[in-house]
Amino acid sequence: MKKKIVVVHLLNDYSGSPRVLATAITGFQKAGWQIDLYTSKGPGFLSACDGCCLWQMPYRFHENKWMRLWALLRVQLWLFVRLVGRYRHYSNSDVVFYLNTLMPFGAALAGKILGKRVVYHIHETSVRPPVLKRWLRFVARHTAHHAIFVSRFLQKQEALKGVPSSVVYNALSEDFIRQAEQYQQVSDMRRPFTVLMLCSLKDYKGVAEFVALAARLPQFQFELVLNATMEEIRQWFALRQIEITDNLIVFPAQRNVHPFYQRAHLVLNLSYPERWIETFGMTLLEAMWYGKPVIAPPVGGPTELVQHGQNGLLIQPKDIAQLAHAIELLAKDQSLYTHMAAQARISAQKFSIVHMKQKIVETVGEVPTQLLERHGRKRFSASDRSGSTHTHSFLINRPE
Repeated sequence: MKKKIVVVHLLNDYSGSPRVLATAITGFQKAGWQIDLYTSKGPGFLSACDGCCLWQMPYRFHENKWMRLWALLRVQLWLFVRLVGRYRHYSNSDVVFYLNTLMPFGAALAGKILGKRVVYHIHETSVRPPVLKRWLRFVARHTAHHAIFVSRFLQKQEALKGVPSSVVYNALSEDFIRQAEQYQQVSDMRRPFTVLMLCSLKDYKGVAEFVALAARLPQFQFELVLNATMEEIRQWFALRQIEITDNLIVFPAQRNVHPFYQRAHLVLNLSYPERWIETFGMTLLEAMWYGKPVIAPPVGGPTELVQHGQNGLLIQPKDIAQLAHAIELLAKDQSLYTHMAAQARISAQKFSIVHMKQKIVETVGEVPTQLLERHGRKRFSASDRSGSTHTHSFLINRPE
């Protein structure tokens, strides 16, 4: 009988965590597993999951916090009832529950009741309100058999007491890498120097700061891709009375982001560390695969991708003066720019998609002690076997 994996992700959109999940799913499929995918209606990276048994959940994001809370609680109940209700189907199968992010706690509770292996793939640290985060961590500690973290920063920050954990760095899909490798880097600066940022439509993502930079540097072109509809974008800017300058173009959510990276010279991430600590930075990695230098906050996961002064710069997102100076410097100093661009591509190649999928499949598929008993492998330390530690370093996809 084939192994079955129940994959759960609440909000299907074009953000980083569903993108990573879509890549992981291809690894599960290659391993020959049957996949039940539970997620919200699209559009998003999970909308076209060929070969998956798709269950669409009644969930969407609301700006109003009370409606958002109600939607979250309702979908957890839906998940719990639906999954427990399929106990006959799952009880006769070798089933693993794979939860993408901390949010689907209803699925974790169902997996616990059904006696199934539950694996969390944790991407986030900035969960609000704090009471919700405490609840999510409580459920994870009492239901998870293993936790996968997307960076060592996140593993240290959000370690679940008593739960074995590993770090598997994110990587990009084979299709994205193939298109990026076909791109021929522009070697001169004769075309307009273009600064790009792709992010969610949130205050703490630094949207206002990006607009301010465009106003401060009218000699450069700025492009902003927001994970929202055009109507939502218009309302957001109108509510905050933010004016868009002539050198800034704002785009709604895009499934194909390759043309933006091809036009860009520089890619920014301006998330506020005090409100939203980036735990990895998928847009940074995408930019680096295209040989584009990046600017990111000097906190969290980006510090594991960006070497300051080598493949990019680490600058506080609210320091508009320093950000503007850095942009001007990279635009004028072609020697410095060329060096950073080359180092960005070299750094990106260290994040292996093959390694990522292999380690996720291995971690989700079997308990490490079972692997040890079955194959007699020597790669577990004495502390792992004795149970005195819960971190399996062999799973760390670490750039050298």
